[in-house]
Amino acid sequence: MTEKRAYHTIPPATMLNPTPVVLVSCAEKDHPEIRNMVTVAWAGTVNSEPPMVSISLKKERYSHGLILRSGEFVINLVDAAMCRAVDYCGVRSGRDVDKAKETGLRYEPAEKMRFAPAVAGAPARISCRVSRQIELGSHDLFLAKVEAVQVREGLMDENSAIHLERASMVAYNHGLYQQLGPVLGFFGYAVARDRVIERRMAAYR
Repeated sequence: MTEKRAYHTIPPATMLNPTPVVLVSCAEKDHPEIRNMVTVAWAGTVNSEPPMVSISLKKERYSHGLILRSGEFVINLVDAAMCRAVDYCGVRSGRDVDKAKETGLRYEPAEKMRFAPAVAGAPARISCRVSRQIELGSHDLFLAKVEAVQVREGLMDENSAIHLERASMVAYNHGLYQQLGPVLGFFGYAVARDRVIERRMAAYR
């Protein structure tokens, strides 16, 4: 039986944790040399066919206007080596500093994007085209169609299977950055046969 535990009730809050921490890169439509990267903890998958994602930004964020005008952004996944730079990009504004210069991160052309760049070295980069902007309150939600995905060399095997578990990925957990740990299972392992579990999990030991 599950142990009975007491709970504390708190006011309504954004308590869904952990969330992916991503670095969103974008550029000014009429001056694509003006680029920025912003740390976003509120990002997620919203549809599979067609593949779509969302990010939420406050209107006052510098990147909000860049994305609104260009209709593009790139979601760059984050690994442990990027974590300190990613934190910097979340607490400094692109209006005041050149984040690439300050952090050592580099922009690269992004697949299928006219304006938005990608960030070099990210485990994966997701090129996104905005399909809808929704004003929610404190944040605006940008719904976007995935136009292309690039995966860093070394994270795909000879069968074109993606192995993000090798990438030292980082999540955001109630104000803390945490590196993902051991693999506990795979999709469907709760109903898989023992020999299938043994074979599949052997690769992660």
